[in-house]
Amino acid sequence: MRLEVRENISMVRLMAALFLAVGVSMAVCSVLIIWGGASPMEGWILMIKGALGSKFAVSETLTRATPLIFTGLAAAVAFRAKLWNIGAEGQFYIGACVAVLLGTHGEMLSPFVMIPYLFAAGALAGGLFLLVPTFLKTHLNVDEVVTTLLLNFVVLLFVNWLVFGPWKDPMSMGWPQSEPVLDSAILPILMAKTRFHLGFVIAVLSSIFVWWFMANTTWGFEIRAVGSSIKASTFAGMPVNKTIIRTALISGGLAAMAGVSELCGVKGYLTTDLSPGFGYTGIVVAMLAALHPLGVVASALFVAIIYIGADSMSRAINISNYIADVTTAVSLLSVLVAVFFTRYRIKRG
Repeated sequence: MRLEVRENISMVRLMAALFLAVGVSMAVCSVLIIWGGASPMEGWILMIKGALGSKFAVSETLTRATPLIFTGLAAAVAFRAKLWNIGAEGQFYIGACVAVLLGTHGEMLSPFVMIPYLFAAGALAGGLFLLVPTFLKTHLNVDEVVTTLLLNFVVLLFVNWLVFGPWKDPMSMGWPQSEPVLDSAILPILMAKTRFHLGFVIAVLSSIFVWWFMANTTWGFEIRAVGSSIKASTFAGMPVNKTIIRTALISGGLAAMAGVSELCGVKGYLTTDLSPGFGYTGIVVAMLAALHPLGVVASALFVAIIYIGADSMSRAINISNYIADVTTAVSLLSVLVAVFFTRYRIKRG
């Protein structure tokens, strides 16, 4: 038995494989729901209702999907160039720190100036932060998986020091949090009496831009070429190290924009629990989307539906909301297997 690369992979075949993978994961998780003493049909219906069954549910799902789109894009861009950025969680907090640093000053700035200013500054800081492990990779051949992962903990400890020390809000009644950002830095609410904010629109526009950039620009082509083969790209005269550095700036910037969006759109101040793991979940989102920028929006919504719906299902039929983590993990494994068999076929020989 041997593996043979398929010459042509149609979009129809790929989409069919992805839908089949999601169906398999739901079937597997249905067994767990039965094991928990509930009806799988009732469980999935409650999950859908909990995530999409009301105006409030839809708003919470879209709000949860917003940072996942940003971090999913960050992972998709980096992984496309074989830059294994596992540090989106740290870059998320870098963006949030910049939002607090700049968003608590500048009373004279209008929201039309302040909001783009914070997103641009946060993206720049996140991109520059990712350059540290990227330079170690390109110049010293240090594994970026280790460095980006460990830097997450460094950043979290730094944020912990900030909210317990110099940035602690004296009006917070002892709670470890920063001062709130100015009103001009708060993202507008798009749905009355909900938390759904402008960050979702910015995330979707970012996804469209990344798709256009990867498909229609020279830099995007170089990113895809380096990811396909570094040796071939070097032989063709492409600036491989520069391409990886550009990729790091884009990836780190997108992850930091998630931090700006979440801080200015949901909480308004910095805490150590601002992210429940958006940076890590973004990797799952990117892989579920097969690293396609537009697919990231759909996969982020899918993951958000699972997490928001699982809370509702848990309360209704007493099933642990950890079913969301299991469903996401099984979906990822199923998608990876499905994508593998769309690219390869098993031949006797």
